[in-house]
Amino acid sequence: MTDSRDRDRLLLDVRQISTLLSCSSRHVYRLCDAGRMPRPVRLGALVRWDRAVIERWIAAGCPNCRDDIRPSAQGAEHER
Repeated sequence: MTDSRDRDRLLLDVRQISTLLSCSSRHVYRLCDAGRMPRPVRLGALVRWDRAVIERWIAAGCPNCRDDIRPSAQGAEHER
């Protein structure tokens, strides 16, 4: 039997993430590409997400995770 520390170290694949988020696998990749979810861990060709990171992200309300969010061109026009 695994304890909670081992459970927190588990890596989840895109199918498991899509189940957690109730969306398609493709949508998970879209969220990731847009910087709207935590970055995955890449193990060669495998793409996995750390379970603890994803659970904290969900508990925080799924905030954007991109470091350099820039205003859109349309938004920049309104600031001038």
